[in-house]
Amino acid sequence: MAGSSSTSRLVRIDPYLWRIPRSYRADMRVDAEIFISEEMLKDIENDLSLEQCVNVATLPGILKASIAMPDIHQGYGFPIGGVAAMDLEKGVVSPGGVGFDINCGVRLLRSDLEEEKVRPHLERLVINLARVIPSGAGKEGPLMLSLEELDQVLGQGLRWALKRGYALLEDLEHCEAGGFLPGAAPEKVSDHAKKRGLAQLGTLGSGNHFVEIQCVEKIYDEKIAGKFSLFEGQVVIMIHSGSRGLGHQVGTDFIGLMGPVMAREGIVLPDRQLACAPIHSSEGKAYLAAMKAACNFAWCNRQLLAFRTREVFEEVLGAKLPLVYDVAHNIAKIERHRIEGQEREVLVHRKGATRAFPPNHPDIPADYRESGQPVLIPGDMGRNSYILAGLPGAMERSFGSVCHGAGRLLSRTKARERQNFYEVEAFLKSRGVIARAASRSGITEEAPDAYKDVNEVVQVVEGAGLAKRIARLRPLGVVKG
Repeated sequence: MAGSSSTSRLVRIDPYLWRIPRSYRADMRVDAEIFISEEMLKDIENDLSLEQCVNVATLPGILKASIAMPDIHQGYGFPIGGVAAMDLEKGVVSPGGVGFDINCGVRLLRSDLEEEKVRPHLERLVINLARVIPSGAGKEGPLMLSLEELDQVLGQGLRWALKRGYALLEDLEHCEAGGFLPGAAPEKVSDHAKKRGLAQLGTLGSGNHFVEIQCVEKIYDEKIAGKFSLFEGQVVIMIHSGSRGLGHQVGTDFIGLMGPVMAREGIVLPDRQLACAPIHSSEGKAYLAAMKAACNFAWCNRQLLAFRTREVFEEVLGAKLPLVYDVAHNIAKIERHRIEGQEREVLVHRKGATRAFPPNHPDIPADYRESGQPVLIPGDMGRNSYILAGLPGAMERSFGSVCHGAGRLLSRTKARERQNFYEVEAFLKSRGVIARAASRSGITEEAPDAYKDVNEVVQVVEGAGLAKRIARLRPLGVVKG
């Protein structure tokens, strides 16, 4: 089904929704649905992402549809940009539906400064951020935890950071799930995973992770932007990172354990990367408990990155940086959704997809209850990022989910082949963007041309009624992983 034959199976439902009906393959339990524009279909013709979306539709206990967002591209098991909800009794949990970087996510800090105030200090800010924020694969940070302290991080999430003076109470209030998932079990995280995480709290990692200084270029909805404390010309900071080596090892450990579980349970799937276990099984429960612990670690990691960023802005500009919001995009959570007219609890996998709850949802912070949940969509370091707000359509059509970014067009290898460091650097300078990375390859692999146009991705999300645009952001300076 790879290549152009995959798109030929799509049935257009409306301008932004396409479907591969369950009749396409005998092992499909539900339809496969993708939110995308006709113009963007060509972007997915040369990888296996649609086949992966169909494969997800074969998982036991999957409900309604296997869903993909417009930033879809090939991943491990699930496509990146994939969403699937599972029946709690008959369904399974699949680590490939969460991803290896468990609770990779995005947070947005705001300042009261305008671009003209910050621009003269921009290079110093970027240099200082690169100095205090360790970046790159395997990089260790200055905060070396004991095993006892690490278990506290895994069990308590941002509550640990608050106790240690790295967080404010408002940070917890403006974070998905309060930055803490109950039921986390540090004892379910392997010693190897803990060893990988001991020295990585407060580190950026590699790949597409970043700390980016941005300017609010355009406001689309003044009222909601006011609720989010955003205004045109304002300088904000977006942070993108996750659970580092600890989360990766949790995923690796449990994928290895689930093969025998599938044999025991008689689960046969078209792709071994979809390794899974029944939610109610001991292995399924153990994975979810370990995943929650890794989520708590990731929230503390982003908190430490925010803490260092606040120190730099305080030192250089005397500026305070309150948290607007922090949202996860590699996670599985039990949530209430309406299925066939009835409210019920289901396990929602979001793999490269972001929660987008509508106004008045009880899980939204009180400050944003009337406006809908802030949704943070990073683009690439040479073009725009977006702030959206969730709409009721997301609950009706995508289990309260939207895209998580622009989505890759080129592999990292192809990106390096297409442009060299100096070409990418020159392009960024022409856009007024100052960039620093742990290596030159960290810049070339993340060149803007390696990504889809986030403006088109967001247009699909808004056109489909899943979320609405509130603000467009423009990059000024970035520290890359």
